[in-house]
Amino acid sequence: METERNESPYCTGNPVCDALRFVCDASYAVLPEDVAHRVGEMKKNLLGCMRWLVDKKIEWVEQRVAGGDRLREEWRRGSDAEAATTTGGGI
Repeated sequence: METERNESPYCTGNPVCDALRFVCDASYAVLPEDVAHRVGEMKKNLLGCMRWLVDKKIEWVEQRVAGGDRLREEWRRGSDAEAATTTGGGI
């Protein structure tokens, strides 16, 4: 029969991660439960706002790169047209 073991989350084999996880857990454990939950919610909301801002910035960069591609193509077409009129009209 297999016995159920209640293994600690602090025994992952990586002592640095285990120590960091313990310190982070302890920082919430010292707070009253309702305060800890409110602080956690506040941090999640702040991270959600940061994620939204990063997504907007990524979208903005993608639009600027696409705009640069359009301009480059317009310039290429303009220089090709100019070269055609210059070489064709000199005869």
